[in-house]
This record gives sequence, C-alpha cells and structure tokens, in this order.
Amino acid sequence: MKYINADTILPSDLLKEVQKYIQGGMVYIPTPESSRKGWGENSGGRTYLNLRNDEIRRKFSEGLTIDQLSEQFFLSCESIKKIVYSRK
Repeated sequence: MKYINADTILPSDLLKEVQKYIQGGMVYIPTPESSRKGWGENSGGRTYLNLRNDEIRRKFSEGLTIDQLSEQFFLSCESIKKIVYSRK
C-alpha cells in the first residue's frame, strides 16, 4: 500500500474536516464493498482450486478411492471427502 499525502489529493474543506478527527496520523481508507474482489480472484488461486477439485470429483466418479486421491493430490482423506461429497 502506497502512502499518499492527503493535502495533495483532498480538497481543502475535506482535509480540514478530516483534521478534526486526526492530525498527523495515518488513515486507511478501504475500497467500497461493491468493488472488492473475493479471495484468490487476482492471483488465480480460486480458479486453480476449482479446477483441481473438479478433477478430484471426476476421478472419484471414475472409481478412484479416497485413499488413492489423497496420495495423488497430497491432501488428507478428510479434505478429499469434503471435496467429493460437497455440493458444487
């Protein structure tokens, strides 16, 4: 996160209003909820996990056992069970 001096971006009236609450400190201004991205959307992590889980479900439906999938994907048996028995 980059530091930006408020007097360079805020109108003077707004800056004076903010200074009533805090002077010389740092304030974090979050993005609006409507424009926030979910976990893994920027990095591709969510897409990767969805593809991996789809492959696990497909292989399970083709007959691989929970133990075989656990070894193949380096996940616990409980994690595999959660993936194959959960609704998508």
